[in-house]
Amino acid sequence: MKKITIAIDGFSSTGKSTLAKQLAQKLQYIYVDSGAMYRAVALYTLQNNLIENNELNTVALINNLPNINISFQYNERLKVSEIYLNGVNVNTEIRSMEVSNIVSRVATVPEIRQQLVALQQQMGAQKGIVMDGRDIGTVVFPDAELKLFMTSSANTRAQRRYDELIESGALVTFEAVLENITSRDHLDSTREDSPLFKATDAIEIDNSNLSLDQQFDKVLALVASKL
Repeated sequence: MKKITIAIDGFSSTGKSTLAKQLAQKLQYIYVDSGAMYRAVALYTLQNNLIENNELNTVALINNLPNINISFQYNERLKVSEIYLNGVNVNTEIRSMEVSNIVSRVATVPEIRQQLVALQQQMGAQKGIVMDGRDIGTVVFPDAELKLFMTSSANTRAQRRYDELIESGALVTFEAVLENITSRDHLDSTREDSPLFKATDAIEIDNSNLSLDQQFDKVLALVASKL
């Protein structure tokens, strides 16, 4: 059967990863969460004190890039791909608010983007892949057969993210999560290298009022039209 590349871009907390995982499982494709890769670099930054007084030590971080190894391993029990940083499973650690607060700044460093984009393109060379992020359809896979751009209101996204964090036991306020969401939107959309924007041939999905099942059925029909 013909295999395609599915690129899913959009703002933070729009459910890109959830949708991508659903599609990958249904189609038996490889799933790659590109955002998790940037979060892993952000976690490395925190672990190695490369950010101090809210100032990112960009030069030191770039010099440390050869020491950062990122990979994905499929968890047979959970049926998901989990991310590893230098051989350690960091699937939970990368979702902390501390990482969320710096990941967009880490992602603005051109040298980091260049290294991760090259790795992402290598992962998708054989097609049969679903990848989500901020620049997948515009930079990583500009020739992807199906490009989606996910969006919903900032308040809706903040509520979803807040609920996830509370469920995981994090001590956060809704206001802090909303501020993080709007700040990341601004940084992602205005960075010089590969800013977030909708590719001209991407299909926009506003899921503010869609259930997960409704969204999945809608996108699955789009996939079928490309096969």
